[in-house]
Parts: sequence; structure tokens; C-alpha cells
Amino acid sequence: MADRILAGHGSGGKLMNEMIGGLIRRVLGPESVQLDDSAVLSVGAARIAFTTDTFTITPIEFPGGTIGSLAVNGTVNDLAMMGARPLYLSCALILEEGLETAVLERILVSMRGAADYAGVSIVTGDTKVVERGKADKIFINTAGIGILEGAVQRRPIVPGDAVVISGFIGDHGIAIMALRNDLSFSRGLASDCAPMNRLVDRVLASFPESVKFMRDPTRGGVASVLNEIVKGMDFGIGLNEKCLPVRDEVKGVSGMLGIDPLYAANEGKVLMVVRGEEAGGIVDLMRSHPEGRDAAVIGTVSDTYPGRAYLETLTGGRRILPLLIEEQLPRIC
Repeated sequence: MADRILAGHGSGGKLMNEMIGGLIRRVLGPESVQLDDSAVLSVGAARIAFTTDTFTITPIEFPGGTIGSLAVNGTVNDLAMMGARPLYLSCALILEEGLETAVLERILVSMRGAADYAGVSIVTGDTKVVERGKADKIFINTAGIGILEGAVQRRPIVPGDAVVISGFIGDHGIAIMALRNDLSFSRGLASDCAPMNRLVDRVLASFPESVKFMRDPTRGGVASVLNEIVKGMDFGIGLNEKCLPVRDEVKGVSGMLGIDPLYAANEGKVLMVVRGEEAGGIVDLMRSHPEGRDAAVIGTVSDTYPGRAYLETLTGGRRILPLLIEEQLPRIC
């Protein structure tokens, strides 16, 4: 690991994985730090999922959301990816001196609206103010607790399983980068910021044994999640480029900025690995829900390229999808 922290250590790529595995878990203890969307804990006879996240996105208001709604939805989604029912959130604010009160109110209103929509309560929090120039307007930390009423959604993955995504990929990351670069022709782009818990609940209620893995592909996008799944395994995962749901606007902006949408952040999508024979039914069910109406089967698990994620291209070739050293899009969430 480098002797100083770099921006890439917060990217979701190789540098971040090395820091978590080589420093954080070594010091804090590998047994206590669970490397998943949430820790699963037993409290008496109950099992809970517990998660925390910090949000530093810039700009703090953007088409499709704010740093406040992003914080709520991101925490709700981390709980939902374990199969938990999100219940309670905390909200800790780090405010820069000089932040306009009206801006803070808009962000808090967006948090309340997102919590109400997701069916969770913000029950505790903390507020700190730092001197002007010591932060960038506002940072938010949220923690969340959910109840596990069924099995944790982690089952053995085998060749023949299918990869499903709940809708268009890359919307959040590309919308934020277009805004930062003042690309006027991209004004129709918006973040996909949304809670996934109700969509996940519907799928698990109808296909309780079919879902083997779930993840919300945020920092590092779809490709980084796939690399996490296949690491050290005797199978690979291949995506079919012609099946990838990518908006034309996202393709245009990502091409201009040199960004692969497969590595762009999503803040309102769930990626699932499911039994191959159930994939069509799961996609049909997702499409009947507002958060899943553009769902698609995008790939399969195979014994080709064990331990690798790859793309079957439109021209008939194959392209390896490596885990990036650092993210293409800093401070995206």
C-alpha cells in the first residue's frame, strides 16, 4: 500500500480493496469487519443487518436528487441487498461554515421525502460545523438497521446462472459528470437515485430460492461488482453487449468523456445473479414494478475465463473487464 492516502483509495477499485484488506482489516480485525453491503448480526433471537456509509458527492444538488436523498437511498439499498427489511437510519451532518440555510433545508427535505418513500425512519443523528474551507459545503454519514426475516441472499453461484439488472446502467455517474463538465446537450440526463427495497421484496417473495447474489452497483459500476463475484472462483461471468440497457444519452456523454458505462456508478439499480431457468420470470416481475420497468438479463455464469468478467461484444469478440486501479469518477456518491 502507498505511504499516503490517494483519491483512488476511496474508489471501489484495486487501491481501495488493498487498503481494506491490507490495513483496515489487519488493524480492526478480520473477524469483525464483514466485507459485504451490510454486517449480519444476531441480537437475541433476532437477526439484523447493519450498515454505514458516508456521502461526499459534488455537486450536492443534481438532476434526480441531492446528497440527502442519495444518503438515504444508498443506505436503504445496502440493507436490501442482504435481503433485509430496512427500518431505521441515522443522519450525521458535517457542515461547512457559510453553507446557505436554504440549501441545507432543501437537502433535509429531500432526505425526509426519500425516507418516507422507502418506508424508513431517521431516528438519531449528529451535527458538526467546520471552518470555511475545511469541508466542501456538506458531508453526510448515515447508518442503517434492517431486520432479516429470511435467508441472507448469498447462495453458491454455478455455471448456467444468469445476471439480471433492474434497468438502465450508468445514469447516475454519467449525469453527474455531464453536470460537472457543463455539457448543455445532456440536460435530459438525471441520476437514477432510488430505493430498491420494495422491488427486492417483490422478487424475493415470488422467487425465494432463486436469487443467489444481489448488489447495488454504485462506485465502480457493474463491471466492478462482477469482478468482486468472480475473484478466486472457478467460473467467469460474461455479459452480452447487445443486451446491456444503456441510454443513448449516456452512450453519447460517456463516449465524449472517455468513460465506459459499465464502470459508471448507479444509485437506483440492483444487480442479481439468479438461477438461469428463473431469469425470464424474474425480469418479467421486475418490469411490473416502477423501479424495475427496464430490467434485462445481461449475462451468464460460465466456465469460460474462470475468475474473470468479460464482455461478448457486438462484433463477436470478447473483451476482459478488469477491476480498475481507481475510479473514473471521483466523489460520485
